[in-house]
Amino acid sequence: MHSNRHECGRHGGRRAQRFGGRFEAFAREMGEQIAGEFGGGRRGGGPGGFGRGRGRVFDSAELRLVLLAMIAEAPRHGYDLIKAIEARSGGVYAPSPGMVYPTLTLIADEGLVDEVADGSRKRFTVTDAGRAVIDAEAAVIADAMARLEALAKLRAPTDAAPIRRAMRNLHSAVHGRLSADGVDREIQLQVAAILDEAAGRIERL
Repeated sequence: MHSNRHECGRHGGRRAQRFGGRFEAFAREMGEQIAGEFGGGRRGGGPGGFGRGRGRVFDSAELRLVLLAMIAEAPRHGYDLIKAIEARSGGVYAPSPGMVYPTLTLIADEGLVDEVADGSRKRFTVTDAGRAVIDAEAAVIADAMARLEALAKLRAPTDAAPIRRAMRNLHSAVHGRLSADGVDREIQLQVAAILDEAAGRIERL
């Protein structure tokens, strides 16, 4: 009888170790995902799938209006406009020169901006016709600018230290309990129920 109990305990311990090993891998993966989402890990593309300089936030008509509105704020060069959009999005998005410079040529041809020679570059200033377009399209411009600001807020780093600490505590508690001698199916189910309950409470926040 003693031998049977010893054998069961040994096999139970092995099962618990296997379960604990699987949980360890799961917890490590979850920790990496949480760290990445909350600013504690590797940075990939920006929020919403926009990496720096990639993706399209505006269509051509919206970009035309955004450039015009930014020129109305202050005379700018083409490169300045690219950097201004990037800054307003928190570094998430920057339109390519291949989008910006043809659009500047277009609005200059439309008489919405004037080109002023500034050394080897051109500085753009808004005209009265350009201001009239800005007034007429104020709602579209406001929506486009709000989109940039929303990207910046999404990119803002969040302090994930409490989350990472809690994940480490969870990993330690579960791994320690399931690696102990005498762990059976009932204990595993109880641990699973506790984890499910915690997940449900988080989802309901």
